[in-house]
Amino acid sequence: MGRLARCAVILALPLALAACFGSDGDRPTFMGGTQAGGPQPFPDNFRSDTVALMRAYLNNPVGVRNAGMAEPVQREVGGRQFYVSCLHFTPRETDGSYKGVRERAVIFVNGRADRVVDQTSDLCAGAVYAPFPELEKMTR
Repeated sequence: MGRLARCAVILALPLALAACFGSDGDRPTFMGGTQAGGPQPFPDNFRSDTVALMRAYLNNPVGVRNAGMAEPVQREVGGRQFYVSCLHFTPRETDGSYKGVRERAVIFVNGRADRVVDQTSDLCAGAVYAPFPELEKMTR
């Protein structure tokens, strides 16, 4: 292979890799412009999606106590309307003890759990919690 051809391949390689890794395809994101645009569908599987997301979110998902969850309601997040469900629970600390109750919000995009938010004061104002035993039964 000639020197010019090698240079062309070396220069084209970053462009090809950028094309492969630069696009999320049709994966929705809650700040993702037109990908998450339009009216959001109600998250039909919000309970199981929330358990799966919290299993990944918590360092130790075993031993959660006093779990409660509010039904998803539409809230404005980043200037757009998304379904948000609020949680409160007491996780087991790394030393095995239990401290205070934590409150988190789960944001749903296109009917699926997308992320957990720690700052819940605006999102969870007036939330009505019901028991959420599925969160208490989590395993590793």
